[in-house]
Amino acid sequence: MRRLVTAVSCGVLVLLAGACGASDDPLSPTTGRTAKPVVGVILPDRSSSDRWEEQDRPLLLQALNFAGVEGVIENADGDEAKFASLADEMIARRVKVLMTTPLSPEGGAAVERKAKEAGIPVINYDRISLGGQAEYYVSFDNLNVGELQAEGLLRCLGEKPGARIMELQGAPTDNNATLFFDGQRRKLGPKYDTGALRLVDSKAIDKWDPVIGKATFEQMLSANGGSVDGVVAANDGLAGAAIEVLKAKGLAGRVPVTGQDATVEGLRAILRGEQCMTVYKPIRDEAEAAARLAIAVARGDLSGADDLATGNTRDLVAKRDVKSVLLGADLITRENVRALVAESVVKPVDLCAGDTADDCAELGILTS
Repeated sequence: MRRLVTAVSCGVLVLLAGACGASDDPLSPTTGRTAKPVVGVILPDRSSSDRWEEQDRPLLLQALNFAGVEGVIENADGDEAKFASLADEMIARRVKVLMTTPLSPEGGAAVERKAKEAGIPVINYDRISLGGQAEYYVSFDNLNVGELQAEGLLRCLGEKPGARIMELQGAPTDNNATLFFDGQRRKLGPKYDTGALRLVDSKAIDKWDPVIGKATFEQMLSANGGSVDGVVAANDGLAGAAIEVLKAKGLAGRVPVTGQDATVEGLRAILRGEQCMTVYKPIRDEAEAAARLAIAVARGDLSGADDLATGNTRDLVAKRDVKSVLLGADLITRENVRALVAESVVKPVDLCAGDTADDCAELGILTS
């Protein structure tokens, strides 16, 4: 598996092994400090993807703690008021750095104004606050993620002129969802325009909620006489919602469905043939890149933090450039699920339980 990682040259596990032992590295342990600098982190929710609590939280905490920095990590649970309240508490505590995954650009920007007034730098994690004032942004090349979803759908469709496509896009308040959409359109748009594919309907799903996604897809499918040839689902949660509906209609496995996040359930659905593909975004790399930035800023090493940025992201609302670290992603299908097991992204015991055991055996994925 080939993946472009543009920012992280040395991860936590490598550091622990001593291979990157420079004493001035922002992830090196500190000694002789009586008070740890504090980095506050606000994650967005627990429902849109299991990544936030199962991956981002422990990875961020591990990296910060290893460097002798205290990480205070909270979850907004999809609630704008709670997001703002948590930010107020962290600002009042005078954290050295505030790292946020905003629920909406407006909510994120409001928090960033308060943080700036308090002299606290902000890192946007995974999602940018358009119109905001964050000093840094760490995420993936999300246009490319959308392109990978389109590429995966086209591979799974094969030669099927005029195939009818339905789209379940992400939350309209999430700029990443817009970027995924734009990336998809780079490859699917010309085919829609020429009639090679036919776009039946496209809906943005509030809060990435799979329950809303399922109800929306049921309505879309019913309105089209119960027929569809392909589904662009912006993440694995929405893919699962669409697959539930397709199962009830006897169409699961016959209609390609895209996804994103390489969740265990998404990968299991790929093994069963119900989901066409997913996009694996290496959360460890993202968490480590964000932690390295936060640690450098918390220690007052702004030039070191700037050196970690690999480029700029243009905020068209605020009309400014945000120093950024953007990482690469991988297209995952049945043929290369095994690579994620080899990289310890997913445990064989979780992937191969129950009705996917035979599929794992066929692919040479060993559970013991």
